[in-house]
Amino acid sequence: MEKEVDGKVKNFTPNTPMSLGFGVSINNTIINLSYGYGLNFMKDDDKGRTKALDFQIHNYGRKFIIDLFIQKYHGFYTSDDSDKNIKLYPDLNIQQYGAFGQYVFNNKKFSYKAAFNQNERQLKSAGSFLLGGGVYFTKIGSDSSFVHKSKNSLRNFQFGVSGGYAYTWAINQRWFTSGSATMGVNLGTERINDFGKRKIEVYPTFFPRISVGYNKENWSLGLSYINNLIFSSFTDNNTGNIGLASGNLQIGYIWRLNSNPFSGKKSSTETIPPEH
Repeated sequence: MEKEVDGKVKNFTPNTPMSLGFGVSINNTIINLSYGYGLNFMKDDDKGRTKALDFQIHNYGRKFIIDLFIQKYHGFYTSDDSDKNIKLYPDLNIQQYGAFGQYVFNNKKFSYKAAFNQNERQLKSAGSFLLGGGVYFTKIGSDSSFVHKSKNSLRNFQFGVSGGYAYTWAINQRWFTSGSATMGVNLGTERINDFGKRKIEVYPTFFPRISVGYNKENWSLGLSYINNLIFSSFTDNNTGNIGLASGNLQIGYIWRLNSNPFSGKKSSTETIPPEH
């Protein structure tokens, strides 16, 4: 979490450099779950303890992509640019729930499935414009360490639209790299029933994704990263801005069986465009 006051940015960071999680891919859907305090041997004890629950679902269809987020973090720290002068915030708690979706216009030539699921292969370089939107609910609270507008808590509900562009570079028949970026505008307030009763705030959003992979007939290897940045508080005078960024790094290895054990048919990976 980044909190901006009078033009100065303060970074509240969870002490979870790496967490042991569970991930599974089913058809076009990737499910990731991590829970607990992270791997002890990678943590700096001087930065306190963070208890985290991070649950994400990413569905990559040909025409539509859908992302779902449930994230809860308790315990943060701050430090200076040299990672010194550490201050602990064990009572700081952040919860975020979100849903995001987009339509892929050039879905006959560009494939998110090939870039992030690798259950397809995109043989020619191509890109696509994207259009969609999302809805988010955020709750931030503490006993005393977090102060926003004279309160120790913040609730925010927002929704809006976004647009962007995605492109996959097919380096050759085996290697590829892909990237996309979307920017949007959300409208929000503290509670859903406040719409029409209180001032509606405007928030920017940013959602980048990158991936690189290698495909063979029977197996694939891929590395991907996604990041979602939203603001729970945003003003034009640089006072009280609060930004929340959540990322997910995934390394995947896929082994394809020569045949379907249920139908007996030989399995194959669809190509974009189709091979003749």
